[in-house]
Amino acid sequence: MGSKNKLKRFKENETFSNLFQPKRETLLSDTFEMKGKWNSEFFKNNNPIVLELGCGKGEYSIGLSEKFPDKNFIGIDIKGARIWRGAKTALENNIHNVAFLRMQIELIESAFAAGEVSEIWITFPDPQIKYKRTKHRLTNPEFLDKYKHILQEDGLIHLKTDSEFLHGYTIGLLQGLGHEILHAHHDTYINTYAPEEVVNIQTYYEKKFLKVGKPITYLKFKLK
Repeated sequence: MGSKNKLKRFKENETFSNLFQPKRETLLSDTFEMKGKWNSEFFKNNNPIVLELGCGKGEYSIGLSEKFPDKNFIGIDIKGARIWRGAKTALENNIHNVAFLRMQIELIESAFAAGEVSEIWITFPDPQIKYKRTKHRLTNPEFLDKYKHILQEDGLIHLKTDSEFLHGYTIGLLQGLGHEILHAHHDTYINTYAPEEVVNIQTYYEKKFLKVGKPITYLKFKLK
């Protein structure tokens, strides 16, 4: 995408009522005005809040919001040109139970209050295979602690990825830490017990992976 097109999207992002772009300093100083107030200030209801981390163009957040109108969804990504697509699609289609948040996931505790979130979806994150990159893996122990803080007591986490490595790493980690694995499969499209929302909603990249015959893994778990 050309820089002119990106700038145009960044400009348009500023006009979207469903897109929040807090400054890093605001998050670090714990003064983000939406923290603890997503339901009262934006969604105007008490429905459960579900996050999608690394939402990209927002296909999953949009798909889930249409499938579950009694839940509220927030797609999170740092890439402004990508998140533009999800926010724009939601506005064009009058989807009111989805919002988008442009921020770094490591600061997630500064955007949500303790127990404010009921579920988290992690869809096709960078597996960060190299050892020195483990701190960036979205299922490493540090991130799991952050999720635990913002999740309700029985909150669910879903991991959907094309990376067999990340799938295996996460299972091993969860077992080692004593967390509860509710569902795990290394090829969810041949798994007859896969939840409908796992196989019926596909991201842009997922479609590409499936086209070349790459298995898609799925994991659902609870943190103890």
